[in-house]
Amino acid sequence: MSDFDYKKGEMDIIIKLSQEGDIKALEELVKRIQKNIFGMFSYLAGKRQDAADLTQEALLKTVRCIQTLKDSHCFKSWLNHIVTTTYYDYTKRKAKDEKIDYDEDKLLELKDKIGCEPGEKCLFSEIDTIIRFALLSLPDNLRIVILLREYEGLSYEDISKLTNTTLGTVKSRIARARIKLQEQLKEFI
Repeated sequence: MSDFDYKKGEMDIIIKLSQEGDIKALEELVKRIQKNIFGMFSYLAGKRQDAADLTQEALLKTVRCIQTLKDSHCFKSWLNHIVTTTYYDYTKRKAKDEKIDYDEDKLLELKDKIGCEPGEKCLFSEIDTIIRFALLSLPDNLRIVILLREYEGLSYEDISKLTNTTLGTVKSRIARARIKLQEQLKEFI
């Protein structure tokens, strides 16, 4: 496929070529998915360096295991499984450490700010930071399900499969996460 335009190629074709060992297709696949994976981890892990490390780890697993994917139409759920298990492995490694630390004073300082100061990002960046702090304050089991639902747009059934929990538990955790987030963000919504 020397004339194939990898940048414009359909995702299914890129995936199939990657499975066949096409290095250029694999590079294009990584380029297409890395931003979303990093975004997911940045909401899960909180620290930029941890998110970057987790992204690298998930991308390596994806490259190593791409040939195990049976149906290219299932790529998104297969990739979400890799992201989820990578994050669970990370939380197990961090279990000995303290819970994810967020600075309550900094959160209050952000809430008090009105407008942008020179050199800072504008309001959207501040809102994003406040939402990140709110998400990081959730327990891991609530954070992962709410992000899979709201950020990745997965169905309750898919989340149930990915997290190895019952459908009722997933629904309950998502409801609890939404309530906790609403409480923390009530002055902004």
